[in-house]
Amino acid sequence: MRPGKYSKSSRRKLATCHEKLIILCEAIISAWDHTILYGHRGEEEQEQAFNEGRSTLHYPESKHNKIPSLAVDLAPYHAEENPPIDWNNIERWRAFGGFVMGVAYHMGIKIRWGGDWDGDWTFTDQRLIDLPHIELIE
Repeated sequence: MRPGKYSKSSRRKLATCHEKLIILCEAIISAWDHTILYGHRGEEEQEQAFNEGRSTLHYPESKHNKIPSLAVDLAPYHAEENPPIDWNNIERWRAFGGFVMGVAYHMGIKIRWGGDWDGDWTFTDQRLIDLPHIELIE
């Protein structure tokens, strides 16, 4: 873990998100460098995510489709790797997901993580594994 700073692209995506997600992501970036993959997704992007198996929902049913977006997708960086995102390092994704959940808990922001949809900290019972996905619980 190391603190980071958002790129212009990540800031633009984060700006499409609900204020609570923006506040949470700003706290996370101060301790663990990461990128914003998606905030709001329009119809075309949502249908592509569905067709590629990255979402189980059609437009406009995803929390990514709301304005502001009630979901954000994050990917942790690691400075020593090239490329800096290792999609296959499941342990890092789980550590990052747990870190995000812990920060949100301490900030009083209720979220759900796509690596543990039911929140039971058992990772083998998920129908869809979406490790970058964080969404607000209403």
